Amino acid sequence: MVTKTTLLDIGGTFIKRSDGQMFPIDSNGSSEAIAQAFETAIGPIDGLSGIGIAIPGPFDYRQGIFLMEHKFASVYGKRFRELVHIPEKVQLVFHHDVNAAMLGSVKMLSLQRHNAALVTLGTGLGFAYALKGQVQYAPSGSPARNLWNLPMEEGGILEDYVSARGICRAYATMSGNKDETPRSIAEKAYGGEKTARKVYESVGAYLGQALGKAIRELDIDTVLIGGQIAQSFSLMRDAMLHQLEGIRLVSAPFGAVFEGLSSLLKTK
Repeated sequence: MVTKTTLLDIGGTFIKRSDGQMFPIDSNGSSEAIAQAFETAIGPIDGLSGIGIAIPGPFDYRQGIFLMEHKFASVYGKRFRELVHIPEKVQLVFHHDVNAAMLGSVKMLSLQRHNAALVTLGTGLGFAYALKGQVQYAPSGSPARNLWNLPMEEGGILEDYVSARGICRAYATMSGNKDETPRSIAEKAYGGEKTARKVYESVGAYLGQALGKAIRELDIDTVLIGGQIAQSFSLMRDAMLHQLEGIRLVSAPFGAVFEGLSSLLKTK
């Protein structure tokens, strides 16, 4: 059984470690710079028996090979173990970040008897689900179903509306102010600004509408909301519930992605 471990959640600009530390990384940087960022986040290898890594796709989760072209392009086709110089004796486990969070949420919230879905809101829109506690996977190891690329009647795809860029674009369209961030818009909404509240309500409505079809098809009874923008979940909740009658809607537990990774290392 693995004992001393390091757990990492890889993003495009930061690497989060399970001890709460965050390390900068430029996913558009050189191969050497990316390798150095990983090495810094992992820390000393001596005495380390396992490393769990949550990373978005496309990625070869069995072999640990980078397959992304829009991010980490300079390390495309490279194996993580060789890139970061990880000895063979150290166990490496790779998992899609949203699937890892879904796996951890099942355990932390005791969802083994439920059909549950997880939506993550941030730079993009993530979706994963578990049926009777079993996370569902595509053959690639990514989530079995996507929402981000659903076509919209208004044009574009769902992620154009339900994401950080969607929030900023909607606020700029309604207010003429192009200098705000999702966080500052949320602060305005909590402060009572009607335009800001309308933006977040529209995001909740779009997401609720898109979720409705998937929930009916998969017989989902619980929806979890996670990701950076989920900190403003209360601004979207009512608009979402209007589209999701009878569904339990809750925040994803803090640290779910690391709980998922930890459980994978323990089973190896």
